[in-house]
Amino acid sequence: MPHNRITRRFKELRGARKKALIGYLTAGDPDLATSEKNIRCALDNGLDILELGVPFSDPIADGPVIQAASQRALAAGTTLERILGLVERVRKDYDHPILLFGYANPFLAYGYERLCRDASEAGADGMLIVDLAFEEAGEMREILRRHGLSMISLLAPTTPVERARAILRKAEGFVYYIMVKGVTGARESIPPDLESHIAMIRNATELPIAAGFGISSRDQARRVAPLVDGVVVGSALIEAAGAERLGDLVKELRAALDLPSE
Repeated sequence: MPHNRITRRFKELRGARKKALIGYLTAGDPDLATSEKNIRCALDNGLDILELGVPFSDPIADGPVIQAASQRALAAGTTLERILGLVERVRKDYDHPILLFGYANPFLAYGYERLCRDASEAGADGMLIVDLAFEEAGEMREILRRHGLSMISLLAPTTPVERARAILRKAEGFVYYIMVKGVTGARESIPPDLESHIAMIRNATELPIAAGFGISSRDQARRVAPLVDGVVVGSALIEAAGAERLGDLVKELRAALDLPSE
């Protein structure tokens, strides 16, 4: 069955009164060996779900930090084949959900059927395809499902309510709510309309909801956590890895997402 690891992880965390810490790291940044070391460091220090970024030369949804990480990874010779090898090595030691996060172009070039087969065999649990519109995603969704993988749906503040409901009817694993308009990257504040948007999503789905785009600190994570089931952090993790304080930041974020005991 698809998304078993994802469903199980959210269920375990809910039972422990914790929210999921979902982390994005670009595969192959600055090279595959260092990337694998950083992934293991994050998982060892409290990351619950790994979003593994597939570097792409034209990452339209990404801010400067992730764009730079993609360029470093591509310059180091990172390919989708090598990323799947990385997933396979990590999977041998960890039972955490692993998602491939990327753009349609490199996935299409690899071949959807081949990619889903190889990703499933390597131990991935699903994919987020940033620029594949819901209306055009039916073929990929079916291929993913056939190989036991989930297609994680993205919703934004600009998604009309009826379209959001259509997306949620097909959603699997969890729902990724993009908190802000624009590209990825740290923000100073939490959007004032976050609560109302999350409430709308809750009314339309029983799946867990994760919020991301802009969360970079323990305090921001703590403020968002009561509204959602998981918090996504990306750019801040990449910067922390470069500064050799990734483990410390993951520990801080993990602690911020534990609910007070009753």
